Amino acid sequence: MTTNLLAQDAAMLALDATMLAPQRAARQEAFDTQALQRLDSAHFLHPFTDHAALRKRGARVMVRGQGIYLWDSEGNRVIDGMSGLWCVNAGYGRTSISQAVYQQMETLPFYNSFFNTTTVPAVRLATLLAELAPPQFEHVFFTSSGSEANDTIVRMVRRYWDLMGQPQRQVIISRRNAYHGSTMAGASLGGMDGMHAQGGLPIPGIVHIGQPHYAQEGQGMTEAEFGLHAAGWLEQKILELGPDQVAAFIGEPVQGAGGVIIPPVTYWPEIKRICDKYDILLVSDEVICGFGRLGTWFGCELMQVQPDLITFAKGVTSGYVPLGGVLVGSRVAQTLIEKGGDFNHGFTYSGHPVACAAALENLRILIEEKLVEKVALETGPHLAATFAGLASHPLVGHAESCGLVAGLNLVRRKGDTVHDCEHFDSAHAVGMICRGHMFDNGVIMRAVGDRMIVAPPLVITKEQIDEMAERIRFCLDQTLIDLRSRGLVG
Repeated sequence: MTTNLLAQDAAMLALDATMLAPQRAARQEAFDTQALQRLDSAHFLHPFTDHAALRKRGARVMVRGQGIYLWDSEGNRVIDGMSGLWCVNAGYGRTSISQAVYQQMETLPFYNSFFNTTTVPAVRLATLLAELAPPQFEHVFFTSSGSEANDTIVRMVRRYWDLMGQPQRQVIISRRNAYHGSTMAGASLGGMDGMHAQGGLPIPGIVHIGQPHYAQEGQGMTEAEFGLHAAGWLEQKILELGPDQVAAFIGEPVQGAGGVIIPPVTYWPEIKRICDKYDILLVSDEVICGFGRLGTWFGCELMQVQPDLITFAKGVTSGYVPLGGVLVGSRVAQTLIEKGGDFNHGFTYSGHPVACAAALENLRILIEEKLVEKVALETGPHLAATFAGLASHPLVGHAESCGLVAGLNLVRRKGDTVHDCEHFDSAHAVGMICRGHMFDNGVIMRAVGDRMIVAPPLVITKEQIDEMAERIRFCLDQTLIDLRSRGLVG
């Protein structure tokens, strides 16, 4: 059976692109959802999942995608409001990326970048990334994921200070509720309590300060005042630890998995000023924000700061093939090159030629279709306007967006300001209730506590944003009805 299905799929790749969608749609009936769910439960341990609960419910089986839409094994069409997992920037169904991958696999499916060896796709991609990145970035270290990229940061910044004759500079400062991956170092850099509770994290040498969450922390201040106040937590921590002990500060331009936390405009310039004052490396985690998500190639450009290191993944290939890396600024790169000798760090798949080929084609699409500019000038402002409209809903305390990320807070009672709202008891898991209505009614929207967030593919049109917003409003209505039936709202 498997051989036959593979043969069918291979044959379908040769079909004319205009015939592909209807042919696949006709094949929907072939999937035995319950059988797939049983096999999934029996053999597949999912990430960040309560497996006992999943076994009772059964996994939703996604079988194809096109543009911003997904289809499950039951034939339901869903708007992918989360770009897979913040990554399918170019949208689903990009045949040219598939062809680039196939051609590279036929030519040279793999060779490593150890032993003074390179490959053509890795060289070409490193060159292109240097052209797209801010001017101080001329070098790239490749990984297979954002987690590996942030692990690399820990090794690289400590190696840098060792070469600079200050080996005691070991501490990296991050933020609570930040997300920097799920490996030991990545999860330690992140500030997620649930992750730290499992595995004795964080590892030594990583500490955390508060996040720039105005709605949660900014009572009694304007947003501009709060931005400076929140950045000041970094200086307090540096002085507490001793400036000669601190190696770097790492942060996402906009916190993604933490709930689309958009900092005040005063925040990042003040963070940069503090890092410069104490000669501390600044790391911008662009795994989510990079490659057009905020309407600029990299989020640090929107925030008007110049970091020393940038981590990336996800949107570099639109998730078609795993790839990540670190853009290394001139300050660190020149030290590693001129003083370093061997940098004893790397991965079998660093600069994997197939992944690099996928990235090259994906970036060509982003460039030639001007998708980054589209987010900045067209779809980003339209998403902001539609989410502002959703703020009128009785369940929404406030809504905000930046480029093509947006979030809204679910509240029990609206207030005159974001700080006056009455919130739900976290034990009621209202966000998850709302997410269930979203999934059941054709739109994927993620819940982070009682905050609902989206990050749609960059190919989304204004009309599709309107369609998504209509579905979201309908699902908010359904959630309100549900919560009333449970006695959670009046």
